Amino acid sequence: MASSTRDALIEAATDLLDEGGPASVTMREVGRRAGVSHNAPYKHFADKEALLACVAARELDRYTALIEPPTTNVATTFTAYVERALRYPARFRLVFGRWTIEDSELGRAADAASVALLNVVIDAQATGQLPDGDPAALAELLRATAHGAIDLELGGHLAKGASATTPASLLDRLVTLLAP
Repeated sequence: MASSTRDALIEAATDLLDEGGPASVTMREVGRRAGVSHNAPYKHFADKEALLACVAARELDRYTALIEPPTTNVATTFTAYVERALRYPARFRLVFGRWTIEDSELGRAADAASVALLNVVIDAQATGQLPDGDPAALAELLRATAHGAIDLELGGHLAKGASATTPASLLDRLVTLLAP
């Protein structure tokens, strides 16, 4: 029962995050939405930040699942990554925002996501989609471009109209430019 209660609390927090960002996630409302007492969240999480760290870890696991195993096309992999970020912007900002706590579950999820991204690049290099060289540096270049493009899109700063630019098209262009 404890595990299912914990899962229900994390799902309730995720729903609240999607509806109104981190400020809308309160321990009392999470408990209410999960159908438990207002004190129940504190039996599973030290505080709101610990709960949000679990939400972020689960979201990172979802990103990892999107790119693992890698598809045969690196641009397709990044398109799925970008689409998820744009579908759930509050989750994206939570996951990749500044953290002030150390959380083992979040650390594990971040490490797994980094390894998965590195494997995407290694596979893309092996199939000739990306140039040889340091795969970790190339993974960071692609991730930084994806995140920058996502942030620009969420802020309404990418080109619209006849010269429309999307985060996915920017990454596709970058992969094309990098192709050996």
